[in-house]
Amino acid sequence: MRSFFLPGIIIAALFASCEQPVKTSPPTASATTSTVADTSSRSLFIDEHDLGPGKVSFADVMAAHQKDLATEGKYGVQFLKFWVDEKKGKVYCLSTARDAQSITKTHGEAHGLLPAEIYKVTEGEQANLVAGKHLYIDVHQLGAGKVTAAAVADAHKKDLSVQNKYGVNFINYWVDEKKGTIFCLSQASDSSAVISTHKEAHGLLPAYVLEVKQGE
Repeated sequence: MRSFFLPGIIIAALFASCEQPVKTSPPTASATTSTVADTSSRSLFIDEHDLGPGKVSFADVMAAHQKDLATEGKYGVQFLKFWVDEKKGKVYCLSTARDAQSITKTHGEAHGLLPAEIYKVTEGEQANLVAGKHLYIDVHQLGAGKVTAAAVADAHKKDLSVQNKYGVNFINYWVDEKKGTIFCLSQASDSSAVISTHKEAHGLLPAYVLEVKQGE
């Protein structure tokens, strides 16, 4: 999984010579329009697959991910990362796309494993991974329309101020304001350390915590 994406130099060329004005053909409308549209219309998504306890392996998801990468260009999708909880059978994929339907079509053609849910999200500021800690995703379900990106950013700052006490390293977070769902990615010695950090920082406890492996 990876990340996202000129105006021309015609004006510079026109002013390069005052004596001999250069007649330059502007870029075609179709080329300009498509570039702008592709950039401005892409959003960030997390799609969730619930395959059942013990019914998925990291190797299987990596193989499916390679098929996604081979297909994504057809539908204007760019897969960035994925996380797998092998024990609980959950998979989360982070991508950019024009819409949720493009993600479903990519998965459908690539391997047929369709997501149970797709979240349109905004993200926080990325921190670095550290060695020697387990990786976790904890999920908060606050209810449709009951959370804002600004409120989550504030809560995240509080997490960062407390995390060292419990040996936690928060990597990033993603929030779907419309559905009221928050995903927090962190490293810790165990899941209880993640919960304790949230509890002391702001009191907003996750609905569940998953120990995951990350791929990209």
